[in-house]
Amino acid sequence: MREGKVGAIVVAAGGSKRMRGTDKIFASIEGKPLLAHCIDVFERCPSIDQLVIVVSENKLEEGRRLVREHNWCKVTDVCPGGARRQDSVREGLKRLTECQWVVIHDGARPCLGVDLIEKGLEEAQDSGAAIAAIPVKDTIKVVSDTFVVETPLRHSLWAIQTPQVFRFDIIDEAYRKAQDEATDDATLVEQLGYRVKVYPGSDSNIKVTTPEDLSLAETILKSGSGARSI
Repeated sequence: MREGKVGAIVVAAGGSKRMRGTDKIFASIEGKPLLAHCIDVFERCPSIDQLVIVVSENKLEEGRRLVREHNWCKVTDVCPGGARRQDSVREGLKRLTECQWVVIHDGARPCLGVDLIEKGLEEAQDSGAAIAAIPVKDTIKVVSDTFVVETPLRHSLWAIQTPQVFRFDIIDEAYRKAQDEATDDATLVEQLGYRVKVYPGSDSNIKVTTPEDLSLAETILKSGSGARSI
């Protein structure tokens, strides 16, 4: 049985470098900004008590206006991010109040469902850390200077997604002690020796990084299914 307040951080401060001039976070999908689809799911999730949105400095007012227009009652702050993703998460952590659990999600993944969040909170009860992921389907090669160095066994490889769920004290310690750059939150937790549980994510839980991804996300959202844990 989980006890304690649950806070969520939606990280949306990226530069959309591969979007050919389009700001993916505020790009319109199905009549509303991509970010709004993501926040709506957290608003509907019964377990979420507080929500912090992290955006780039120049998008602060746009983010705050979005909160007002949608009347999101769980959003307590829209704050500026940092140069790196982990800097943005750190800013979000500072703004959570008395939370025992933290759900961290990429704002560029708008197709998640409430089920993915709830499943992550459930799976995190054992070790204090759980992350959504899907098994890798393709053969993966480790390459150096255009030559194959190694072919790892596919059955042990998983593609990591968000949400990622942590006990607050664990993720707070991980960020306080972080020295190296990390592309996901779990890496910093692993570096401290904590066990991180993997739970099934969803093929529909895509991250929008290119204009083509916007079209795919729109198709998924039009279906109304939402990404559920596989």
